[in-house]
Amino acid sequence: MATETEVGELLHQRGWRTSFTVTERVNAWAALVSAIERGYSDDIYEYTNDLYCRNWLHEAWILLDEHIVQLWTPRIKALDDRYRAATVDDDGQALDQFHRLPGPDLWWWRRHPRILTGHFGRSLRSAGAIGTDPDAACPQPRGLTGQPLRSTDTPGWSHSESHPLR
Repeated sequence: MATETEVGELLHQRGWRTSFTVTERVNAWAALVSAIERGYSDDIYEYTNDLYCRNWLHEAWILLDEHIVQLWTPRIKALDDRYRAATVDDDGQALDQFHRLPGPDLWWWRRHPRILTGHFGRSLRSAGAIGTDPDAACPQPRGLTGQPLRSTDTPGWSHSESHPLR
């Protein structure tokens, strides 16, 4: 087993663009999970690129010293659980239309975000993905006449405040 620095360098020699640290890759995974929970807004190709932070952690885990693994495993498991909750398992059918899926042990490639927004959402839907459109899930509030409310109709109101989960 190896130190974090040794593993980062070894993985860099195996083709990763730089010698990453566990902290950098865990932070990248956390940022991606948070973005997915809110509604991922980059394009499909950036998304597939972003998923590789989890691949790095997977590769590093079998090489790292046991104490590093024990230190980081609870955080990664918590992020994995959040990712599962924010995504839909479709056995990778939607993502496979845009990126060749890696081996079956990389389960995060076989899921796609539950909330499908913007160009990213349109791309996945075109590949058969089913998800939630946040605008459809949170219709714009309407006034007594049935017309959509504007932010000027109710002081202090904004569309993002109309949904308690945003």
